[in-house]
Amino acid sequence: MATIGYTFQELAKVMGGNWLQFTGDRAINGLSLDSRKLTDPEFALFFAVKGKRHDGHKFLSDLYKMGVRNFVVTEEEKAYDLPEANVLKVPNSVRALQTLVAWHRDQYKLPVIGITGSNGKTIVKEWLYQLLEEDYVIVRSPKSYNSQVGVPLSVWQLNESHTLGVFEAGISEAGEMEHLQKVIRPDIGIFTNIGEAHAEGFLNSRHKVKEKLKLFIHSRILIYCKDYPEITQAITEIRSQFSEVEQQEKFQLFTWAHKTDADLRITTIDRNTAETYIEGKYKGETIQITIPFTDMASIENAIHCWATLLYLHVHQVVIQERMRKLGKIAMRLELKDAVNNCSLINDSYNSDFGSLTIALDFMSQQKQHPKKTLILSDILQSGKNEMDLYDDVAALVKQKQVTRLLGIGPSISRQQRTFAANKELESHFFPSTDAFLEQLSTIQFDNETILLKGARSFEFEKISKLLEQKVHETVLEINLNALAHNLQVYHSLLRPNVKTMVMVKALSYGSGSFEIASTLQFHRADYLAVAYTDEAVTLRKAGITLPIMVMNPEQRSFEAIVHYNLEPDLYNEGIFQKFSEYLQLTGRALATPPFPVHIELDTGMHRLGFGEGDMHALLKALKKSPWLKVESIFSHLAASEEAVHDDFTKEQTARFERMSQEVMKQLAYKPLRHLLNSAGIARFPDAQYDMVRLGLGVYGIDTSEALTGKLQQVGRLRTTISQIRTINPGETVSYSRTYTAPGERRIATVGIGYADGIDRRLSNGVGSMLVHGKLAPIVGRVCMDMCMLDITDSGDVHEGDEVIVFGPELLVQQLADWAGTIPYEILTGISSRVKRVFWQE
Repeated sequence: MATIGYTFQELAKVMGGNWLQFTGDRAINGLSLDSRKLTDPEFALFFAVKGKRHDGHKFLSDLYKMGVRNFVVTEEEKAYDLPEANVLKVPNSVRALQTLVAWHRDQYKLPVIGITGSNGKTIVKEWLYQLLEEDYVIVRSPKSYNSQVGVPLSVWQLNESHTLGVFEAGISEAGEMEHLQKVIRPDIGIFTNIGEAHAEGFLNSRHKVKEKLKLFIHSRILIYCKDYPEITQAITEIRSQFSEVEQQEKFQLFTWAHKTDADLRITTIDRNTAETYIEGKYKGETIQITIPFTDMASIENAIHCWATLLYLHVHQVVIQERMRKLGKIAMRLELKDAVNNCSLINDSYNSDFGSLTIALDFMSQQKQHPKKTLILSDILQSGKNEMDLYDDVAALVKQKQVTRLLGIGPSISRQQRTFAANKELESHFFPSTDAFLEQLSTIQFDNETILLKGARSFEFEKISKLLEQKVHETVLEINLNALAHNLQVYHSLLRPNVKTMVMVKALSYGSGSFEIASTLQFHRADYLAVAYTDEAVTLRKAGITLPIMVMNPEQRSFEAIVHYNLEPDLYNEGIFQKFSEYLQLTGRALATPPFPVHIELDTGMHRLGFGEGDMHALLKALKKSPWLKVESIFSHLAASEEAVHDDFTKEQTARFERMSQEVMKQLAYKPLRHLLNSAGIARFPDAQYDMVRLGLGVYGIDTSEALTGKLQQVGRLRTTISQIRTINPGETVSYSRTYTAPGERRIATVGIGYADGIDRRLSNGVGSMLVHGKLAPIVGRVCMDMCMLDITDSGDVHEGDEVIVFGPELLVQQLADWAGTIPYEILTGISSRVKRVFWQE
């Protein structure tokens, strides 16, 4: 967080632009682009960014009510009702943000490391922090803040206490890196590698390398691996344009390689089960490190860090000692079920003010529990005075409406009086993690969201193990970033102002209801839809406020529908009359405004809905029920994903247009109309109407194949190997002896069966699972709680190793094809005893 010292007038001179409204100069401390992630509103400067689907200008009034008084906008014609605010108009709010923070960066003279590449940026940044935190006061990008807005928000944290900056930068198209270079202005550059990520934004791989290298055009040194020929060739071309003097002053090279000569020549990589020994030649001497990782990505990342520390003249003995202690980097926030109906957010691998803010924002999204408990360790190496630091933490805790703080560590315990000023906060302090664990049995956790946020040295994993709900090792991981990405993919296909309704029925297709709904609400879906009333009631109790359509309302659920402000689908004359009569009998018909309902039309699906022969009865019922307001008119397409049925889909569309127009003539207002499902959105853009319905598509399953490569699978079902045995030729496996070994085979028993949702049709080699990246066929019959895999060809496999049932590596569509069914059945069949873990980067 930047020190308060700038005023809006001062910053306006940097950005340029024109005052639409100036009511008096104010101090600026924080920058914000998201009304949902606001900190310290009195000193915040909000940038209204306008995108294809979202417009920050729409939230100015809400921000004003929250206390924000300083705004940067791009639209002048809007009538801003912000009487005490300062409003500056600029041509482009993102460029204004970058210009401002580039100026802020220029105020500080300190070494800055800039990192780019296709993969590994965040890991290298976090490991450099671990390796150098004893030598420097480091400011770094929170999480993976490396975009056009993430980079300036990262660099804005820079203040006079810092002695080293470490920032990562990513781009998705040409022309972006020049802007980020001015913001970061790195002295030291690290180019991690080059791969296929974001390839669609560039002409080819060479073009992408050259664009990324623009981050280092004024850097003193560039550290990279010479084993990537495309990077080496691009660097050679760029350096050839410099004079000899320029080559001595900037863009010098520090290289490492395994395949060719380099400043640091890697000669040995020796991996065992738990660690990797790496040996190299540097300045004529043999040096070595050992790291507690064995995968090749971690090895590459560690060597980048090794080269950087050598360049910074860190002694090799110190490097060896610190490399052995490298810790796992938590790339994501995980939401898990915990004891006593609690939810646990585990972010226990690091603790700094920036990542605390991000974690508390994620906690604020969770509405399922009334209480919010923060378990927080000392924040180490912040570079701030201890009293000032915990003043900031206390203000953040109050703003994010944390109800209980459990502080662990000597520093936070010394500052407990700071937190006592918040009369709405219950707080307790412990000198160490062990002291907390000794008292854990006396601390009550019940129906609350718990955020675990601790520096690595506090070993909060001990707390996490005790708080997590005990379940077996089969886990369905839900990637909330992928969910948000898929929502954005579909948004990009829609005309402006077309709304989205997302189906969250059947536990969000097996993924988990309120966690999915909470994410959709946060990312501004317009509507939710469920099959039955009890599903909607669960969402309301969990704090979901979006409109919810109930597609199968039953008469006994009318009371709950009204009480929880749900919106029933009235799909035939019978249910229409019963609900209308219920409102009359209970007096609700006399209330205002009219009660919201939805009208379903049957245009050819022949499942539910008013048919063309029912239109007269529908219009008559609507006329006699002024206490009902038709929020939307909709229908279901029977085969929108199949080109062979396109003529029928067009017939349905024409029928819907005709029938819905007939209903609209009866009404004195214009309801929403929606027809398209996920597949229809991709294939029939002319039928978007006012709203579309997203079902399986938002979970990453593209039944139309029109969005191949664009969607990300949200769910990943994994289990573990319980036992491995070798069987001889002729021996059999599982019930009824349906599998006979043709030769000596290694058989792994895994902890998942048909009671967990594994279809028995996958038995006897029909289906497979991934073990060490290779398909291992299911042998014998699937049992209730387990099944057996042939891992003979899967390599060096051990008991306890992970097994992937489906995920991005093995798509659920493939399982469905093997089982002769559809992805819907696979996903909705996953048992409730399978633990759901929700995570977000």
